[in-house]
Amino acid sequence: MPQKDPHYSDVILKSPTEVVYLEYTPSRLPPKPSDEWTRFVCISDTHARRFEIPDGDVLLHSGDLTNMGLVKDFEKTTEWLYTLPHKIKIIIAGNHDLTLHTEYYEQAHVYNHKVKQDVEVILKMLKGSGAKKAGLIYLHDEEYKFQVNGKGREWSVYGSPWSPEFFDFAFGYPREDAPDLIAKFPKTDILLTHGPPFQILDQVISGLEVGCEALRDRLPELRPRLHLFGHIHEAHGACIHAWDPALGNAPPTIQNTDPSMSIDRPEVKDAEAPAETTDTELDKTVFVNAANWPMGRNAHREDSKPPFGGPGFQAVVVDLKN
Repeated sequence: MPQKDPHYSDVILKSPTEVVYLEYTPSRLPPKPSDEWTRFVCISDTHARRFEIPDGDVLLHSGDLTNMGLVKDFEKTTEWLYTLPHKIKIIIAGNHDLTLHTEYYEQAHVYNHKVKQDVEVILKMLKGSGAKKAGLIYLHDEEYKFQVNGKGREWSVYGSPWSPEFFDFAFGYPREDAPDLIAKFPKTDILLTHGPPFQILDQVISGLEVGCEALRDRLPELRPRLHLFGHIHEAHGACIHAWDPALGNAPPTIQNTDPSMSIDRPEVKDAEAPAETTDTELDKTVFVNAANWPMGRNAHREDSKPPFGGPGFQAVVVDLKN
């Protein structure tokens, strides 16, 4: 096996049915435990940047594909996504993808862009023949079902670009409107939202927790196997949460200051195939803030800032047992 890169820590979270590689040396990333597992590679807030992405069965992108929704930025992003090896690539928009929020953009383009961008050109990149050939699926408040390699377990995913209002950006909702919006989310295996739930990897540099309360309140009912989001760059992290009836099936309260995500904790050895699950095992959700833009406490190591999508802000790799 290739030598460990000293710039990376090994931060691996495990349960019998989930393995999460939060940080890893790319050349040493183990394969998924067996063919009875599916590997999801999670990214978000890429803002028209390119960086190293590990291979996997499915690529998930939770929004902010661009800086301000320009055609040229969508060209950069889609050209990159088209070349990635994942046969299935599922993406949503975020608050910076201004042009994809068409009702908002009709008014907002006059003070965001010198020249109004052609939304149809952008949608063709995301949904046209090139996207289909590359396995790219763009979701806007909709559900999608798929099988890896056209066989085996069918997975369901719901993608929504919305998050609580943030200055005058796209896809923002007043917090009082959130319950009606989130009530429409169906129960699926995978949930993609741009913004995080309240108190789950949503803490900004000032210490405020800015996620959506209504989304958090709905999670005990939805219980996806994987909930991916981004938006709050400095809160990049992940956790595996067990829904415990003895604790009222309460969602977790966790930030990336938790020791389980610390780069200072003892190294975790490469994951072996986890033990078989039992019928009595609790439901679990993997929560991932996959924002790749370096910001906050993990953005400075040894007095240097990591590259985009580098140590502390890598693509998060999630293996789920089928």
